[in-house]
Amino acid sequence: MENEIKKKRILHVDDEHDILEVVKTILESEGYDVVSETRGEYALTQIEKDGFDLLILDIMMPDMSGWELFNRIGTIKPDYKVIFLTILDLPENKIKELLDAGIKDYIKKPFDREDFIARVKKAMENK
Repeated sequence: MENEIKKKRILHVDDEHDILEVVKTILESEGYDVVSETRGEYALTQIEKDGFDLLILDIMMPDMSGWELFNRIGTIKPDYKVIFLTILDLPENKIKELLDAGIKDYIKKPFDREDFIARVKKAMENK
């Protein structure tokens, strides 16, 4: 098994179990190793263990917003790549602010499967 190529690891944080399952199914079918969490605090515990190539965060969560989680992640692992996956319909200027703050992408729910996969792959490639 030493020859086996290491799968890219993604941490997905969302308080909606249905979305967690859909995203996990899609990304695992593309060969990614996906860890799903329902709360920001649980995600922080996973992040402290390290080893993720990408984080996908919902913005609206009950225990801590995705934005707050993003800011806390920045103090722990500032090099992590982050995508926001949210129901929020943000104006272009707010999306630009998020991108300027360091997120790799903003994807609105519901999303197109092929577009979602392409954007995840692009975020993985970007430095």
